Amino acid sequence: MPNVHVLTGAGESPAYPVVRKIGIADLKDAVAKGIDDFLAMPTHVIFLAVIYPVVGLLLAAATFGYDLIPLLYPLAGGFALIGPFAAIGLYELSRQRERGVEVTWKHAFGLLRYPSLDAIAAMGLVLMVVFLIWLATAQLLYHSLFGYVTPQSVGQFLSDIFTTSAGWVLIIVGNGVGFLFAVLALSVSVVSFPLLLDRDVGAIVAMHTSVRAVLRNPLMMAAWGLFVAVALAIGSLPLFVGLAVVLPVLAHSTWHLYRKLVEPDLNPRQDRQRRSIGRRYAADFPAILFPGAHEDEP
Repeated sequence: MPNVHVLTGAGESPAYPVVRKIGIADLKDAVAKGIDDFLAMPTHVIFLAVIYPVVGLLLAAATFGYDLIPLLYPLAGGFALIGPFAAIGLYELSRQRERGVEVTWKHAFGLLRYPSLDAIAAMGLVLMVVFLIWLATAQLLYHSLFGYVTPQSVGQFLSDIFTTSAGWVLIIVGNGVGFLFAVLALSVSVVSFPLLLDRDVGAIVAMHTSVRAVLRNPLMMAAWGLFVAVALAIGSLPLFVGLAVVLPVLAHSTWHLYRKLVEPDLNPRQDRQRRSIGRRYAADFPAILFPGAHEDEP
């Protein structure tokens, strides 16, 4: 049944991966390998990651354009909630490089042929719902403290936030609630998307494994979440442009973090990769137009 496959993956009963205990050295090594991936694949990565800051700028422009200034901060912070889904192609680049493949940007779209694509889409929908609930919650909190009067300028809004008691309540409570949403998103996604790329396990199994990884490594996952938050904040400062570097580094690092958190599959899925072919000659035409024409070449 298709719906069952989305939730549990292949097989009659779901197979739950084994979760490891990790330490601070593992986090450092994951980040080091993520940086190495980024340096090895900068052209492909920036091509994909530029989508993130562009969308962020569009969200900011829409906010100011529709006089929704109070939602700018929740949008900037909450956009990180769907970051794991936005970075799915970057996970795939790290995965292919790990396998020894000569990676190009086209490999980022290889996931479109994976059997777990439907589960990946389901996980993306989960994060989008969390993101929308966060925005609704932030807006409700603002209206409960300041009413439904829209600030006339950014200056007035900042003055209301930093010079009134209601503003400080908004800062403290808003960040506290945002922290809870961030913990939720991290718990269900830190392992989920890399696992779905690696195995056909289904969305429920992926989320279950991710939560187990967090529960078994609470301090390390807290440290990882803090690192991600600080990195995204730094990358967002120059009008989100820094995210074109921060996002791919975090994405590649997340893939390597997944490798440290989850025991490898003893029977990994074998991907069908296009073979590297040698020089082509005019005499080969039209045979080169058909798949398998060079399968016997060394």
